[in-house]
Amino acid sequence: MGHAVDELDGRCGTCGAYKRMGVDPQRGPIGACMREMLPYPLPETSGCSAYRRRGEATPPRPEPRTTRPRTHDVRPVVRRPPASSLLTEIDLDMDIATFRAVLTEVLRSELGVGEAELGARWQGGELVLRPGKEGTAEKRIPIEQLFHKIVMIRDKLRVLEQKVNAHPGLSDEEKVGLQQYVTGCYGTLTTFNVLFADPKADGFKGAGGKDE
Repeated sequence: MGHAVDELDGRCGTCGAYKRMGVDPQRGPIGACMREMLPYPLPETSGCSAYRRRGEATPPRPEPRTTRPRTHDVRPVVRRPPASSLLTEIDLDMDIATFRAVLTEVLRSELGVGEAELGARWQGGELVLRPGKEGTAEKRIPIEQLFHKIVMIRDKLRVLEQKVNAHPGLSDEEKVGLQQYVTGCYGTLTTFNVLFADPKADGFKGAGGKDE
């Protein structure tokens, strides 16, 4: 889905803190904000007070969020440390190209998401669902659309896996149990590895690291 430059002026799609990750069928192009100004993922047409055009100064850090004390929950709140030291180092020592490369790797590592390329032989192809009942129409789906949905499932499973492993309220035994379900999902989806241009790097891996 394309946008004219003036339609995205002042919006996430032209902000230096915005990293495009894919296209959602309902929301259009979506991505993540390195300033965490909006919930992940956010449309490229979103906007906020920290907007800075690409190539300009790094967007300022948002004000610390304040929350009312919770009397019914005595567990400590685990907060991620601010990235001020990383941003200071980037501002002082890195040009914009290097900064973007570092930011891409940080986002992929933190969110468990990344780009994936469809295999060349599938590009422009179609998935045909032909019913067994006579007189009923078949369904045709562009393979690019199917591949996008599969990559989104993969990315959401990776995020779920990270949240389970980092959850402070789960015991090690509970984490292992939930991780087995996630691994089972990976194993079920290895059928679709044939669609990836680089299945070993981008595809699914089941129990034992198998990708087939």
